[in-house]
Amino acid sequence: EVQLVESGGGLVQPGGSLKLSCAASGFAFRRSVMKWMRQAPGKALEWVSTIMTDGGRAYAKSVKDRFTISRDNAKNTLYLQMNSLKPEDTAVYYCEIAFRPESRGQGTQVTVSS
Repeated sequence: EVQLVESGGGLVQPGGSLKLSCAASGFAFRRSVMKWMRQAPGKALEWVSTIMTDGGRAYAKSVKDRFTISRDNAKNTLYLQMNSLKPEDTAVYYCEIAFRPESRGQGTQVTVSS
């Protein structure tokens, strides 16, 4: 059974940092393209970042140069380092396997507020 469990969210002040984790099990993590998505209150689900199996990365314009996606295949874990956080980054953050939206985890809440 595919399982993705996000953690690491919380309340942070503008300009602060957080690191999200996504523990994966039930599938071949090292052979899977992985994504982070987010959904702000009252808004549609938004793509944040993708990491390929060879480590190649892509970012949404809104987070480029502030967020870094990474993976540890030995630990079956996906990460998202978020720096210089802004109030508009407030959202529930989800990880998922690319092209498999049904794999999305339960999410972790990130709130950026003073």
